[in-house]
Formats: sequence, C-alpha cells, structure tokens
Amino acid sequence: MKILFAFVLIILSASSISNQKTNYSTDPLQESIQRGSYIYTDFCINCHMPNGEGVEEVYPPLAKSDYLMNNREESIKGLKYGQEGEIIVNGKTYNGFMAPLGLSDDEVADVMNYITNSWGNKNDKMITKEEVSNIKK
Repeated sequence: MKILFAFVLIILSASSISNQKTNYSTDPLQESIQRGSYIYTDFCINCHMPNGEGVEEVYPPLAKSDYLMNNREESIKGLKYGQEGEIIVNGKTYNGFMAPLGLSDDEVADVMNYITNSWGNKNDKMITKEEVSNIKK
C-alpha cells in the first residue's frame, strides 16, 4: 500500500510540475532583451558604457538616443555591418568608425531590442531576426 501511495504521489507531483511548465507563458520581447543584455556586455559596453551614455565626442550615446529611435533600419545596418561617417545623435555630430562585430542576425535583433528598450528608450515593435536578415549593405 505504501508503494502504491508513493507511486501516486510521484505521478501527481510530476503532473503538477509539467502543468506549471506548460502554463508558463513567456514574452518573446523580454526574452530577446535579456539575451541582448549579455551581447551588449560582451561587445558594446566598452565604447557605449554600462549606462549607454557613450563617450562625448567619441562614441555616440545610446541612452535616450534620437538617432537610434528615429533611424531603425540605419541603426540595424550599423550594428550588422559596422558604421562609418557622420551621424547626428541628440543634436551632436559624431564622425567615427565602428567595425562590424560579426554578430548573427538573431544576435543583432537581440541587442537592438535591448538598446531600444533601455536607458530611457522605449520600442514596442520587436526587432526580429527576419527583419535584420532583410537589411542589406
């Protein structure tokens, strides 16, 4: 009897755990932002700083960035292929060079979702791997 009771208890516990996993809904944008935060730490933080404020007159800010938020395709292209030449960010001119980082399209999408939803930026329209893959040099 004890064995039967233990068996039933194990089955009920496993069923409960299984239901918890299947009933748990995730937010794809939040998952992308989380992955993007790791990529940002690995590839972007040295120039754009932990707070996204960049380095004045050298590396443009990503925090509260009008360029980033108003130039979606150009921002993705810059991250995907590198950036060179003059851009104006928050009223200041930057004329530098950012080498291509060698990120995959899904990594570009994730880091873009992170930076467009951090430091005062808000982007409700998720950037997808497909959107990034459609952007050509």
